[in-house]
Amino acid sequence: MQDNITQLFKAIADPIRREIFHTLIVTSSDLSITQIANQFEISRQGVTKHIKTLEEADLIYLDRKGRERFCHANAKPLKELNKWIKFYEQFWDDSLDDLGNYLDHKRT
Repeated sequence: MQDNITQLFKAIADPIRREIFHTLIVTSSDLSITQIANQFEISRQGVTKHIKTLEEADLIYLDRKGRERFCHANAKPLKELNKWIKFYEQFWDDSLDDLGNYLDHKRT
């Protein structure tokens, strides 16, 4: 099974999935798969596959209401991704500071 970070990167790697997620966040409401599919020039089946990938990364939840399935965004997993990115941002900031200090010391 893929770890959470891998699933998140996989989910946000595709522009259609990012747009689906963005739409759900901006609307702040549940949208049916049909409503989402109508916004894209791909098949409903294609949209459903994208939604499944987002669901596997816990970025959306599906609820069944009658015969229709509705999607709801969940931005909480992005905190984990942000934490992972911040670690490497700090690593590179520290590395560049060390390089700068080294070069400054070499000049004197």
